[in-house]
Amino acid sequence: MMLPKLATPKYDMIVPSTGETVTYRPYVVKEEKLLLIALESQSNEAIENAVVDIIKLCVETPINVNSLTTFDVEFIFVNLRAKAVGEGIKVNPSCEHCEEKSEQKINLDKVIVKGLEEDIDMRVKLTDDISVDINWPTMSNKLTEEDMKTGTDTLINMVARSIGTIYSGEEVFTASDSTKKELVEFVESLGTDQFNALIDKVSEAPQLSYDLKYKCKACKKDNTIELKGLIDFFQ
Repeated sequence: MMLPKLATPKYDMIVPSTGETVTYRPYVVKEEKLLLIALESQSNEAIENAVVDIIKLCVETPINVNSLTTFDVEFIFVNLRAKAVGEGIKVNPSCEHCEEKSEQKINLDKVIVKGLEEDIDMRVKLTDDISVDINWPTMSNKLTEEDMKTGTDTLINMVARSIGTIYSGEEVFTASDSTKKELVEFVESLGTDQFNALIDKVSEAPQLSYDLKYKCKACKKDNTIELKGLIDFFQ
């Protein structure tokens, strides 16, 4: 006997970095299972992979999820989550004053992408002749947990993966036409001030943000805490 199928509502949202409107449905139990398994692993990389898989299943408009910026993916998933299980989620921040943890509820409808303004200058001038265009990290070129284990090399890899184009006089070198090794060697050849200028630009990447204000039940003092990035909303 054919069992009935429940109608799934559909919604539209605007992808922050592109302005493109996409149609999506809330995730259902079989997809939430992917997320729960990832959460149990306590691996940020597993959580991010589960989020990408869920987006691929739930967004009906054809998009290349791996080419989206990390903040696009985080924003899309927050919307999927809000429609699937409700706008309210519970977090357990530590008090700024006494470090006591307390359960707080936040509204996902109030989560914004912070730092995404129009006409952002992505070019960094290194010398009179050499400049670099920085790209925001995407799901395909973000740092992995393996990268994070390499200490000093982590920053070098982060900067190398964020390079979009290098300008040297009249010559133009695109990252897509360069190898990872070539980009890393270019970064390693920079002076400290030049390297720090690129780090500062990469660090300006937009991210999810929510200002949580609450009074600690233990010490009775007011707190204002900014939750940033997808992982903060799962702590």
